[in-house]
Amino acid sequence: MPRAFPPPRLATAAVALALLAATPVPVAAFCGFYVARADTQLFNHASQVVLVRDGDRTVLTMANDFRGEPKEFALVVPVPTFLERGQIHVGDKAVIDHLDAYTAPRLVEYFDDDPCRRMVYDMAVPAPAAAGATGGQARARALGVTVEATYTVGEYDILILSARESSGLETWLTENGYRVPAGASRVLGSYIKQNLRFFVAKVNLAEQAKLGFTYLRPLQIAYESPRFMLPIRLGMANADGPQELFVYALSRKGRVETTNYRTVRLPSDAEVPLFVKDEFAAFYKAMFDRAVDREERRAVFLEYAWDMGWCDPCAADPLSPKELRDLGVFWLDAPAEPGPRFLAPAQRPTRAVDVFVSRLHVRYDNEHFPEDLVFQETGDRTNFQGRFILRHPWTGKPDCDEGRRYLADLSLRLDQEAQTLANLTGWEIATIRRKMKLDSPPGRESRWWEKLWGDGR
Repeated sequence: MPRAFPPPRLATAAVALALLAATPVPVAAFCGFYVARADTQLFNHASQVVLVRDGDRTVLTMANDFRGEPKEFALVVPVPTFLERGQIHVGDKAVIDHLDAYTAPRLVEYFDDDPCRRMVYDMAVPAPAAAGATGGQARARALGVTVEATYTVGEYDILILSARESSGLETWLTENGYRVPAGASRVLGSYIKQNLRFFVAKVNLAEQAKLGFTYLRPLQIAYESPRFMLPIRLGMANADGPQELFVYALSRKGRVETTNYRTVRLPSDAEVPLFVKDEFAAFYKAMFDRAVDREERRAVFLEYAWDMGWCDPCAADPLSPKELRDLGVFWLDAPAEPGPRFLAPAQRPTRAVDVFVSRLHVRYDNEHFPEDLVFQETGDRTNFQGRFILRHPWTGKPDCDEGRRYLADLSLRLDQEAQTLANLTGWEIATIRRKMKLDSPPGRESRWWEKLWGDGR
């Protein structure tokens, strides 16, 4: 029966995602673009978005890892409808972190038993995971910009804008102290043609000081629209390279996938060498880099798809009904009972949580993702998890034929693990074999030049 060990997993998961973002850029963004009041270089790199969807109703939660001064933060996001004050909320980043941990790709660990005892038991180790302003109304009207509403929500000042032309909107933003990235005008124009409005947020420093938060909490908006999409093109306007985006979609029917880009599954269930346990962050990054290249940088990757009521093995506890409500799962009542914890299949709850989660990971840029992400909810409730396997060999001395065959086959299995790792990551096979202490490919001694440079595979 699989057993789970949550603390190591959570630590490794954090490392894995931290490394993905470990490039020399200071901020991350998502659906919109950040605009700064100073000349500080702002870039987008990675972001996390939670999409709750049922029918035409959507709750969008946007987390960011903005690392600059709060006074420099501002955000512009296209939205399909006008938003009233009550449709805007400030969320809790800890809940998103929990969802990230629950859905993260993981490493599981098994131990071979004595082959002569004809009995097997397994041990599973879950492992790593994983992202305003106002001007004079007259001037705004002259530019074709309408400030439809202004709100203060938590530590944010919010504007809802509409515009007739991108040039007028760009001018209005510039005159009101926002630095609009080069290239944004064309994208703004396309959203205006679709009759989208613009959700503009900046930090109210006085409110932030009053509330006592030293970080920026996620923004949430709720709206009704037949459009099930996520605008990403503005997020590329001030990007200095490909962006990482994690989308956690919570639905009632089943898996969520993109309709205008291919959704493919992350490589999974591969057996890899034991040393990967200490290098899982580097492994995950290299594996994902290679997967992206193999799909010609035009795919969205499914990393996890599961009924929220349980998990096996669990990388983290399933979210509680309260946490799901906090993320905007509006069809749930607000029960007080806690969510199930680390349940094996036989211990699954009898009461359905009625929430299915899909974790999507996309690396996008202008060249390969010229359109916003468009989604659909499917009826597919097939479970999937990005999972990689460590299998510890049995180390005893065999006293039966089956045991001797086990040892005879072991070197072939270990070499296959080395080749699998090389194929997944592009790492040098000779280096992998050295780390595994495999002196030579199974069946023969290494030649002297292979010991010097590897065998070239």
